[in-house]
Amino acid sequence: MSSPVALKEIHEVPAQAVLEQPDRWLESETPWVARNLVAEWPLVQASQNGDHDFLSYLLRFYSGHKIAAFLGEPNIKGRFFYNSDLSGFNFTQLDTSLQQLSEKLEELSTVDDAPALYMGSTNLDHWLPGLSSENPLPMSLSDPLASLWLGNRSTVAAHFDYPINIACCVAGRRQFTLFPPEQIENLYIGPWDLTPAGQPVSLVDIKEPDLAQFPLFAEALESASVAELAPGDAIYIPSLWWHQVEALSAVNGLVNFWWTQQAPVFGAPMDAFSHALLSLKQLPSAQRAAWRALFDYYVFSEDASDRSYWPNHREDRTSDMGDALARKLRAELTNNLRR
Repeated sequence: MSSPVALKEIHEVPAQAVLEQPDRWLESETPWVARNLVAEWPLVQASQNGDHDFLSYLLRFYSGHKIAAFLGEPNIKGRFFYNSDLSGFNFTQLDTSLQQLSEKLEELSTVDDAPALYMGSTNLDHWLPGLSSENPLPMSLSDPLASLWLGNRSTVAAHFDYPINIACCVAGRRQFTLFPPEQIENLYIGPWDLTPAGQPVSLVDIKEPDLAQFPLFAEALESASVAELAPGDAIYIPSLWWHQVEALSAVNGLVNFWWTQQAPVFGAPMDAFSHALLSLKQLPSAQRAAWRALFDYYVFSEDASDRSYWPNHREDRTSDMGDALARKLRAELTNNLRR
């Protein structure tokens, strides 16, 4: 069964507009695609000369450290996922080298029913030092984490990331299908404690959704958007947007940049989320409702910073938390977690 809805295309922004107003586009609350944003990268140029030149260019920077790769049999059709009862996965993980992975990708590129081979997020500074300096993103980001993704035809199920993301296609073609964060209830999320690659994923096969088993997914599809990227194109994915990524070519490469808009001293929201699961999830329903009211008022409400009724114009420091208060709260939290 194919998708019953024709997905709308992700908004395209001219690359020049992104370069002229980077602050505007790098703070966008919705996704966008910029064609040819990194088309001049030597890495992209190498891929235009063929798979061998592309892989050889990567190997120039390889540090020699072992890499982790996923291998799936042809019958999974490139969809790295769970096994039938969600007790494990339909692929195996290998410790290998970038040379071996590259050689295998070239070998499999001419095989019709090839097994799926995939290397996920691999930090450039550690595994390929120097590659990012030869292929710089043409706008400034705040301390980004740059990573390489490499493989043949494969599908990574819809998942989210906390950091903001710019993903640049550097070889082959990739298709992104995105859902806004509020669609989580309609995406049928799998286990949080057993995930294919670190983040929880949707259990729905987006290409062939079973709407009898997952009826609410039809509503998610109404909000979905899609884009296919060629080498040199880039996609911007806001924080917490769900995205499925499908590699469409026999050899695919992607370089992405993750970053956040908040200083490290304020901590990672995912840590707060994990702590909430630990400390709030098991409380009786009445207590959970009471905590929800506190969170809504102090954390999520736009009106929580209104303290005009306080005497002597006393300032509520939590409304615009500075470095000193953030460090104080971090110290208190660290001490409490040691108990």
